[in-house]
Amino acid sequence: MPAPPPLTPEQRERIGKYRKFKKVDGATYHRVNGFLRKHTYVTAREWAIARLCADFSTRSGAEMTFIGQHLPDLVPFMTDTYTPQAVNQARNSFKRKVRKAGATFFYGALCGFFTAEELDDILFESSEVARFLLEVEGTTIDIDDELDIEDRIAEVMRSVAEAASMIRSQKPEAENDGDDEREEPCE
Repeated sequence: MPAPPPLTPEQRERIGKYRKFKKVDGATYHRVNGFLRKHTYVTAREWAIARLCADFSTRSGAEMTFIGQHLPDLVPFMTDTYTPQAVNQARNSFKRKVRKAGATFFYGALCGFFTAEELDDILFESSEVARFLLEVEGTTIDIDDELDIEDRIAEVMRSVAEAASMIRSQKPEAENDGDDEREEPCE
């Protein structure tokens, strides 16, 4: 990618005010990526770009060109500039991985593989990693809001576990007739 055009005073001010990722200033991409791969399904590239797309969004979408051209100025562990297409690809990859992780989690919850207590443990561990990532980004959430979110998620997961248990305990009509041989559900 060619060198970005010179910064306007407004762009210089926007970049100067952006205070995310300062806690990993001096860390290498490899180190940040290793941590993320150990605890999540996303790469450092996807995480940083998803955060930037959320922070630099407009009514017409994220500022892909600005983000890509100024990536090394905005994120300390990113050393290369990106094309708008590469920024979009990383953002879409992040979204796709989050959806897949969500589907995997809910399948585990619905099929009865985890007890309600185990689901609570998974949610607690997940929230700890998420909180750490937010802290590293420099994003702050009010403690009352954080607790409210955790309580609502825990309540929803209890409801999911109860509903899944009820669904799994119901026998299909064909099974009652003895005409249809089916594999047992995941329990």
